[in-house]
Amino acid sequence: MKRRNGTPGRSYRIALLLALLVSAMAWGGTASAASHDSTAVYVLTNSAAGNELALFDRRSDGTLRPAGTLATGGQGTGAGLGSQGALVLSEKNRWLFAVNAGSNDISAFEVRGGDLRLVNRIASGGQNPISLTVHDDLLYVLNAGGGGNISGFSIGSHGKLRALDGSMRWLSNGGVGAAPGPAQIQFSNDGDTLVVTEKGTNLIDTFAVDDDGIAAEVVTHPSAGMTPFGFAFGKRGDLIISEAFGGAPGQSALSSYDLDEDTLTTISPSVPTTQTAACWVAVTKNGRYAYTTNTGSASVSGYRVACDGSLTLLAASAGATGTTPTDLDLSRNSKFLYVLNSGSHNLSAFRVQADGGLVSLGTFGTLPAGAVGVAAS
Repeated sequence: MKRRNGTPGRSYRIALLLALLVSAMAWGGTASAASHDSTAVYVLTNSAAGNELALFDRRSDGTLRPAGTLATGGQGTGAGLGSQGALVLSEKNRWLFAVNAGSNDISAFEVRGGDLRLVNRIASGGQNPISLTVHDDLLYVLNAGGGGNISGFSIGSHGKLRALDGSMRWLSNGGVGAAPGPAQIQFSNDGDTLVVTEKGTNLIDTFAVDDDGIAAEVVTHPSAGMTPFGFAFGKRGDLIISEAFGGAPGQSALSSYDLDEDTLTTISPSVPTTQTAACWVAVTKNGRYAYTTNTGSASVSGYRVACDGSLTLLAASAGATGTTPTDLDLSRNSKFLYVLNSGSHNLSAFRVQADGGLVSLGTFGTLPAGAVGVAAS
């Protein structure tokens, strides 16, 4: 309780001190503030010997400092997953979720300031989980093994995951035969639809989500270009998808779509990057710029996104990376872009300019071969 003049009273100060002491005891004696606004970057080691999170502190200038590792409790595969979204933060940075593709489960962490606490692990509802998406208190996973499927979970008040009965759905193949090369799953901005890209069939899958969080059966749509891969939703709900064109030299592109329930309408079909193997996508918070990593060209391409969702190439090589850039993510304020370089086993960092240009801040850390996923707060 505060005094009428606004100065904290003695009882308030005692209560605050007790709260800080309880917080420190719960977090192994650390004295970090209980804030969900930490500035960090996370990468998944994906080690078959024991999966871990590699942690990086983000300084105010966007540069990174390695801050150790934390076990997920599961196993990775030791090799790239060919997906986007292996590691995701919840909307308010309260929870961090990671796939354990080698042990077919998911790990959930509570994020408190710069500290993480493993909350639980749960079976993914399929084989080889590769991509996750979160909306409010729902999480869905994309499983790329076996016939391939998606499966849903509720997120409890303490971050614990619980499987949603009846939420498993097959992809375009109906569960018959091998999985069709899925790459990513993500909720639409309003949470009413799930989207999955299929590299092997050149299809985009959509699943309507009901009020109980249960996905409907798949509806398929042809991709504007070949090998749809990573994607992101813009501020106005436009869906922007990379097209790797099977890794053909100089043939990659981005396409944009309007998603209205189960109707997918092309806005800009296959706008070329002129680079090779565009795979991962991020869109700035204001919705004005999109970026894709070109795995075969060691570069990031930048695009302008118009109010109607149409795309214009800003720079084929807006930023040079280390070798074989894969996953990428923007900081929550979109001031910085981080790229995982799978070939040189490090992270590239860029400052995002007001005009969408990128300024290199250097490379950071040493990561194991097979590391996947980037999540930036």
